[in-house]
Amino acid sequence: MYQAALSEPLSTPAQPLPVYLINIDRATERLAEIQRQSREFGIEIERVEGIDGTLLPQDRWIDVDHARFQRRHGRLILPGEYGCYRSHLVALRQFLASGHDSAIIIEDDILLDGDFLERAAAAKEAAPSAELIKLVNHRWNGFRGFARSGNGDMIGRCLFGPQGSTACYLVTRRGAEKIVKSLAVMSLPWDVAVERGWDMRLSIFTTRANLIGFSPLQRTTMIGWRRDYRAAKSAAWRRLPAHIFRTLDFFRRIAYVLKTP
Repeated sequence: MYQAALSEPLSTPAQPLPVYLINIDRATERLAEIQRQSREFGIEIERVEGIDGTLLPQDRWIDVDHARFQRRHGRLILPGEYGCYRSHLVALRQFLASGHDSAIIIEDDILLDGDFLERAAAAKEAAPSAELIKLVNHRWNGFRGFARSGNGDMIGRCLFGPQGSTACYLVTRRGAEKIVKSLAVMSLPWDVAVERGWDMRLSIFTTRANLIGFSPLQRTTMIGWRRDYRAAKSAAWRRLPAHIFRTLDFFRRIAYVLKTP
């Protein structure tokens, strides 16, 4: 429906990395804002038609392990979470169908600027073993730096998490292949699942600070409000397996971070 609006070809010599934008059909205001930003900064983006979980009955959901999600996360899956999860897999597969070696995946509530692609490419150069680099996060608790890019950005890993947000990340072809295979069946929210490099045998890093910001349109969430998360939460006794899972993941994350990249 909106693909024509982003019809310019990807990967011109001036652009170091292709950019794939996840956007659902009803988020027209977000798409218009991203288009405005892309024109302003000369960034070519390819739209990925996202899956709107709120419009899809649960009996039509595919590749979901509801019981495991509840055990691991202590609540039911929100429709918006399902749509987000499936949309990122669509974006990664769209990237894999291209001839590119690396790409940036963005959600439609970020705020582009003129130098973030250059900074992202420099971060990848500073961490050549990275298969995924998170370029936007909500938290950096226990950050441990490993390298500094030519643009001055620190790249490393965090001892504590999840860090939150998958609004913008760089991924290599090998990394995308691992993620698509490992996360084919949903048993955690996307932003939690994709950080678990120790489970996927994936080399994941993060920048110490966000390379781009968030648009004011972020406040109009497409996933769910706090009341939705509270309503989906299991009874306290049923959340015990989730607490055990998170405790084990806490130690796995620490071992992963302390391991020499």
